[in-house]
Amino acid sequence: VQLVESGGGLVQAGGSLRLSCAASGSIFSRNAMGWYRQAPGKQRELVATITSGGSTNYADSVKGRFTISRDNAKNTVYLQMNSLKPEDTAVYYCNAEPTYSGSLWLPGSWGQGTQVTVSS
Repeated sequence: VQLVESGGGLVQAGGSLRLSCAASGSIFSRNAMGWYRQAPGKQRELVATITSGGSTNYADSVKGRFTISRDNAKNTVYLQMNSLKPEDTAVYYCNAEPTYSGSLWLPGSWGQGTQVTVSS
């Protein structure tokens, strides 16, 4: 599967960004999708997932601020990020076909990442 992310950039605290991830090479509508992020000096962490049926899951740190969605007709998954904080600064990675096992989401295929920088 190939993933191409877009939509990152520089935004002031309190602002919004929408990330997009276009997928190809798999049956998109049948697969879960996710977003992860990695801040400098930190481990990559799960931000949000969405199943093929549209069920969503969020990290506690982004609940109420971020929304993951998908458009199966466009083979695209989105991450709407509102009320951004400086601590949201990271490289955001799209992930295809994560799997849920033992109460954990295990990542699948990665995109190349897109930088999000939130200034204070």
